[in-house]
Amino acid sequence: MTVETVISQAMEAWRRLGVDEDAAAEMAEELAADLTAAARDGRDPGAYLGDDVDALATSWAVERGLLLHPRLKETALAAAGGAFVPAVLALVFAFLSWSHTFDPCTGAGTGPDGEVLGCRSTLDAPWMWVGWAACMLVAYFMMRRNVAVTLQHHLAPAREATMRALTRTLPLVIAAAALVGGGIGLLGSDVFGSFAILAFPLALVGMLGAAAGGAALVRHRTRPKAEPESPAG
Repeated sequence: MTVETVISQAMEAWRRLGVDEDAAAEMAEELAADLTAAARDGRDPGAYLGDDVDALATSWAVERGLLLHPRLKETALAAAGGAFVPAVLALVFAFLSWSHTFDPCTGAGTGPDGEVLGCRSTLDAPWMWVGWAACMLVAYFMMRRNVAVTLQHHLAPAREATMRALTRTLPLVIAAAALVGGGIGLLGSDVFGSFAILAFPLALVGMLGAAAGGAALVRHRTRPKAEPESPAG
């Protein structure tokens, strides 16, 4: 590892972190001076800094108060992206149940024993509930992975705290998203009438919005905070 390599990696890390260019250039000059002094003492850059240049660049930017970007938008988009496929699959299960694809309606009238014939309730299909449970489980892992990868890519500070909080909170976020989608679906027939199928895309938007909002709220609560300024004098 050479001085030039370290400086290049540090500059790339600061760029990804959103550090101001002038501040990044100033830190790069200081880092180059430190590495040059270390080289005169017989220490190579790897021994002086360690192997994790990204971690060094991040901690340095945090110490100087240059790294306070909350990355709320990135967190929300990552969570929504992770929830998209499971949410679509959940709506597919709901649509198949709603349309009675696997158990066609028998029509009106009575059966041979006098029982009333007709369509069962949409929410009576056991396979739909099993499918929803599987979708929620998949959503948990996909959302968690997407947010972790996104925060790591941006070298977001306090990402470990965010992921710990998200691990605890994500089941509630997913449950809330499911309730939003289910509520829109149940109200669809009353609101849209013969156009009740429109409730499905609206339910998808609602679920993704709830997932994104929940993850962004967790990030907001665990984001790095600016240090309060000391009173003058």
